[in-house]
Amino acid sequence: MKIREELFNLSDQKYREFQGKLIPNANKEIMIGVRTPTLKALAKKVISTPQCAEFLKCLPHKYFDENQLHAFIISEIKDFDTCITEVERFLPFIDNWATCDQLSPKVFKKHKTELLPYIEKWVKSEKTYTVRFGIGMLLSHFLDGDFNTDYLDTVSSIKSDEYYINMMIAWYFATALAKQYDTAITYMENKRLDIWTHNKAIQKACESYRVTSEHKDYLKKLKVRGEKNVK
Repeated sequence: MKIREELFNLSDQKYREFQGKLIPNANKEIMIGVRTPTLKALAKKVISTPQCAEFLKCLPHKYFDENQLHAFIISEIKDFDTCITEVERFLPFIDNWATCDQLSPKVFKKHKTELLPYIEKWVKSEKTYTVRFGIGMLLSHFLDGDFNTDYLDTVSSIKSDEYYINMMIAWYFATALAKQYDTAITYMENKRLDIWTHNKAIQKACESYRVTSEHKDYLKKLKVRGEKNVK
């Protein structure tokens, strides 16, 4: 309760109103209105306190900001085994894109081999934001030196009607087109994604400064008519 009280002490009502518009599927009544930099600072402040362990066990949380703080605390955990345990416990309770995308454990960068089996499990989940998180981890950690074509196969094989999954697939391929163009472009040429996600990936790639003008011109020719709607 002391952590909750601290969150209310840090609330910004104008930011709460703004935040409510950014996350349409979250109830504004459960938003306290704490700004992201403030939440990150609070996470670093409480992570070594006895209250933190109690807070992490107290799931589900009542307030959106508590979930945000929870994500930032997990992201600061330095031991991989402890971190992955907390991630696995928290993922089923994530119910919006913001909390999902804020969960980004720093320790994962040093434990990519151990991380992969968990990603393979997450992307097969029936829970929207667990799948989104798994794709996000492939995007964050496996599109550079640790890249493997198999990861493109993994993401392109995910089929969903959920907007927040398909948007993350689009972001993944847009980033792949920036970092691994020669391989990723074949997935666009062969129409490996559903129409909406295919077109959204091209749109995001064309908006990126990391994609060359020549590549953008070619990508625009690959857009497909007849988009489907997603939830």
